Amino acid sequence: MESSQRRKSGLNLPAGMNETSLRLETSSPSSPCSSSLRSISISSPRMISSLSSPSSSKSTICSDRFIPCRSSSRLHTFGLMEKESPAKEGGNEAYCRILKSELFGSDFGSCFSPAGQGSPMSPNKNMLRFKTEHSGPNSPYSPSILGHDSGFSSEASIPPKPPRKVPKTPHKVLDAPSLQDDFYLNLVDWSSQNVLAVGLGTCVYLWTASNSKVTKLCDLGPNDRVCAVQWTREGSYISIGTNLGQVQVWDGTQCKKVRTMGGHQTRTGVLAWNSRILSSGSRDRNILQHDLRVSSDYVSKLVGHKSEVCGLKWSHDDRELASGGNDNQLLVWNQHSQQPILKLTEHTAAVKAIAWSPHQSNLLASGGGTADRCIRFWNTTNGHQLNNIDTGSQVCNLSWSKNVNEIVSTHGYSQNQIMVWKYPSMAKVATLTGHSFRVLYLAMSPDGQTIVTGAGDETLRFWNVFPSVKTPTPVKDTGLWSLGRTYIR
Repeated sequence: MESSQRRKSGLNLPAGMNETSLRLETSSPSSPCSSSLRSISISSPRMISSLSSPSSSKSTICSDRFIPCRSSSRLHTFGLMEKESPAKEGGNEAYCRILKSELFGSDFGSCFSPAGQGSPMSPNKNMLRFKTEHSGPNSPYSPSILGHDSGFSSEASIPPKPPRKVPKTPHKVLDAPSLQDDFYLNLVDWSSQNVLAVGLGTCVYLWTASNSKVTKLCDLGPNDRVCAVQWTREGSYISIGTNLGQVQVWDGTQCKKVRTMGGHQTRTGVLAWNSRILSSGSRDRNILQHDLRVSSDYVSKLVGHKSEVCGLKWSHDDRELASGGNDNQLLVWNQHSQQPILKLTEHTAAVKAIAWSPHQSNLLASGGGTADRCIRFWNTTNGHQLNNIDTGSQVCNLSWSKNVNEIVSTHGYSQNQIMVWKYPSMAKVATLTGHSFRVLYLAMSPDGQTIVTGAGDETLRFWNVFPSVKTPTPVKDTGLWSLGRTYIR
């Protein structure tokens, strides 16, 4: 009977299903796909799931392959997540949580509340997507490779170095009677042969650091006085700038005058040597270039400042000369040019403090006077200002360490302090006090560890501020071939 009914209907229906249990449902006209989509629902004792497509969702662009991610896999949906066993007496629950976080990621188990404290959170929406790495920090307990990072962190495994300790008091103090309190003069310099030169009134004195011997080099007489002293790089000869505008060159070992050169109209307050040229700056606003191999007093004149020249430094490669003046200008001159190649006018006070970095070419530091108080760093290749920092007081001198990438500055109004800075972070390494007047003079020992400062309080103070040069440890050859080595001569 049933087979005859199936033949009449023309449909092959399974046993237990009649024609009346099969019906077609037409989707609502409001559906955008009503003309093309139909769904079949079967009412039967065996409830077969609907063949209709799931509800529409936002279209996503999937990549060519699927990489599973434990934190987004909704393991609780499939019953693959282990339930927490009750903690044993004395068990370490914190350790278990940290271990799970390290092994399975910080998101593992975050979609559940603790056992017995509620239902799971809403399911994750990232089932078939590539994992997006989170930039969250690793566990603070261990820099493990099983955390978010793909490798060991060398910084986390190495403890930070303790800050270097700098003695707060000078290890030596010398009396310097008649040491002038004049911002525009440069009266202290330390030679490469470990001899300190100091201009006191009309005289220049030499102090030998190895034996503390004091030698009077010269006396300019009652009508003149010393305004600047500067050793050659070799440390054998010393130049002296006078109040009358002369530049004298003396043999420091024999205490004999070698030459006197004129050209300036008023006092010569700053001097700078390179390998063969002596530059002098004066209150007459000019810079003169002297060559001892030439009979004339000077070989060229550099005109650019509008007020007294008080700062002058040659770069270590002898290619550029930096000059600072009371006109708040910092000028950079080329070796072969009569005009400045850079005019830097950001300072708002006199620029006396100038220093070239021995660690990086074309890096120049400069400091401004009372109205400025800033240390500025320049790239002389393009004239860009790299950094500036307000020190809070008049910047009198700057000097780079030869041993480490640090710079020392001395200051005047209002704190009269000495400051050591780490470059390029400009973090303060040390602040030293002791002078009761402006710290107008600064020089560094040949080994780069000690500085000497001078002030209008007529004292010279010696400070140990920089470490010694790091010498590489010799590698000992303990291999097989070192047991019986022969030499080819």
